[in-house]
Amino acid sequence: MKKDLSEGDGKMDVFVVTTPGIPGYSVKEVKGLVYGQSVRTRGALGRIVAGIEALVGGSSQAYLEEFNKARDEAIERLKENAVKMGANAVIGVDFETSEILEGFILITVYGTAVVVEKER
Repeated sequence: MKKDLSEGDGKMDVFVVTTPGIPGYSVKEVKGLVYGQSVRTRGALGRIVAGIEALVGGSSQAYLEEFNKARDEAIERLKENAVKMGANAVIGVDFETSEILEGFILITVYGTAVVVEKER
Protein backbone atom coordinates (compact mmCIF):
# COMPACT_ATOMS: atom_id res chain seq x y z
CA MET A 1 0.00 0.00 0.00
CA LYS A 2 1.29 3.44 -0.84
CA LYS A 3 1.98 5.80 2.05
CA ASP A 4 0.32 8.75 0.35
CA LEU A 5 -2.53 8.75 -2.14
CA SER A 6 -0.72 11.19 -4.42
CA GLU A 7 2.55 9.20 -4.65
CA GLY A 8 3.51 7.43 -7.83
CA ASP A 9 2.82 8.43 -11.40
CA GLY A 10 0.87 11.60 -10.59
CA LYS A 11 -2.42 9.78 -11.04
CA MET A 12 -4.49 9.54 -7.87
CA ASP A 13 -4.64 5.99 -6.56
CA VAL A 14 -7.67 4.59 -4.77
CA PHE A 15 -7.26 2.60 -1.57
CA VAL A 16 -9.34 -0.57 -1.63
CA VAL A 17 -9.51 -2.37 1.72
CA THR A 18 -11.69 -4.98 3.40
CA THR A 19 -11.35 -3.25 6.78
CA PRO A 20 -13.70 -0.52 8.07
CA GLY A 21 -10.86 2.01 8.05
CA ILE A 22 -7.29 2.64 6.89
CA PRO A 23 -4.59 2.98 9.55
CA GLY A 24 -3.05 6.46 9.43
CA TYR A 25 -6.03 7.94 7.57
CA SER A 26 -9.32 9.36 8.75
CA VAL A 27 -12.63 9.25 6.90
CA LYS A 28 -13.74 12.80 6.10
CA GLU A 29 -16.79 12.03 3.98
CA VAL A 30 -18.90 8.99 3.08
CA LYS A 31 -19.94 9.00 -0.58
CA GLY A 32 -22.03 5.83 -0.49
CA LEU A 33 -22.21 2.29 -1.81
CA VAL A 34 -19.98 1.57 -4.78
CA TYR A 35 -19.54 -1.60 -6.82
CA GLY A 36 -17.76 -3.07 -9.79
CA GLN A 37 -18.71 -6.14 -11.79
CA SER A 38 -17.17 -8.40 -14.39
CA VAL A 39 -18.54 -11.30 -16.39
CA ARG A 40 -16.09 -13.67 -18.05
CA THR A 41 -16.28 -16.96 -19.92
CA ARG A 42 -13.86 -19.32 -21.53
CA GLY A 43 -14.04 -19.76 -25.28
CA ALA A 44 -14.88 -23.18 -26.73
CA LEU A 45 -11.26 -24.33 -26.70
CA GLY A 46 -10.81 -23.12 -23.11
CA ARG A 47 -13.90 -25.08 -22.03
CA ILE A 48 -12.52 -28.21 -23.72
CA VAL A 49 -9.18 -27.80 -21.91
CA ALA A 50 -11.02 -27.20 -18.61
CA GLY A 51 -13.13 -30.32 -19.27
CA ILE A 52 -10.00 -32.41 -19.80
CA GLU A 53 -8.48 -30.96 -16.62
CA ALA A 54 -11.68 -31.91 -14.76
CA LEU A 55 -11.47 -35.49 -16.01
CA VAL A 56 -7.84 -35.80 -14.91
CA GLY A 57 -8.48 -34.12 -11.56
CA GLY A 58 -6.77 -31.29 -9.76
CA SER A 59 -7.24 -27.58 -10.25
CA SER A 60 -8.50 -26.09 -13.48
CA GLN A 61 -5.92 -23.51 -14.54
CA ALA A 62 -8.12 -22.42 -17.45
CA TYR A 63 -10.98 -21.35 -15.17
CA LEU A 64 -8.65 -20.03 -12.47
CA GLU A 65 -7.06 -17.64 -14.98
CA GLU A 66 -10.48 -16.36 -16.09
CA PHE A 67 -11.58 -15.99 -12.47
CA ASN A 68 -8.47 -13.91 -11.68
CA LYS A 69 -9.03 -11.71 -14.74
CA ALA A 70 -12.67 -11.18 -13.74
CA ARG A 71 -11.69 -10.29 -10.17
CA ASP A 72 -9.09 -7.77 -11.37
CA GLU A 73 -11.58 -6.21 -13.82
CA ALA A 74 -14.21 -5.91 -11.09
CA ILE A 75 -11.74 -4.16 -8.76
CA GLU A 76 -10.73 -1.71 -11.50
CA ARG A 77 -14.38 -0.92 -12.21
CA LEU A 78 -14.96 -0.43 -8.47
CA LYS A 79 -12.10 2.09 -8.41
CA GLU A 80 -13.40 3.89 -11.51
CA ASN A 81 -16.89 4.16 -10.00
CA ALA A 82 -15.46 5.41 -6.68
CA VAL A 83 -13.52 8.17 -8.46
CA LYS A 84 -16.68 9.18 -10.37
CA MET A 85 -18.37 9.60 -6.97
CA GLY A 86 -15.51 11.82 -5.76
CA ALA A 87 -13.98 9.21 -3.43
CA ASN A 88 -10.32 8.33 -2.98
CA ALA A 89 -10.86 5.11 -1.03
CA VAL A 90 -13.25 2.19 -0.70
CA ILE A 91 -13.59 0.54 2.70
CA GLY A 92 -15.41 -2.59 3.87
CA VAL A 93 -14.86 -4.29 0.51
CA ASP A 94 -16.39 -7.71 -0.11
CA PHE A 95 -16.70 -10.01 -3.12
CA GLU A 96 -19.53 -12.15 -4.43
CA THR A 97 -19.13 -14.74 -7.15
CA SER A 98 -21.72 -16.67 -9.08
CA GLU A 99 -22.11 -18.59 -12.27
CA ILE A 100 -24.69 -17.29 -14.70
CA LEU A 101 -25.64 -19.53 -17.56
CA GLU A 102 -23.15 -22.32 -18.13
CA GLY A 103 -19.52 -21.29 -17.93
CA PHE A 104 -20.08 -17.58 -17.29
CA ILE A 105 -18.46 -16.24 -14.12
CA LEU A 106 -19.94 -13.11 -12.52
CA ILE A 107 -17.86 -11.32 -9.91
CA THR A 108 -19.25 -8.38 -7.99
CA VAL A 109 -17.06 -6.37 -5.63
CA TYR A 110 -18.66 -3.74 -3.41
CA GLY A 111 -17.88 -1.45 -0.52
CA THR A 112 -18.32 2.05 0.84
CA ALA A 113 -16.80 4.89 -1.18
CA VAL A 114 -15.20 7.47 1.11
CA VAL A 115 -12.88 10.44 1.12
CA VAL A 116 -9.90 9.90 3.43
CA GLU A 117 -7.12 12.19 4.56
CA LYS A 118 -3.78 11.32 6.05
CA GLU A 119 -3.72 11.89 9.80
CA ARG A 120 -1.17 14.36 11.12
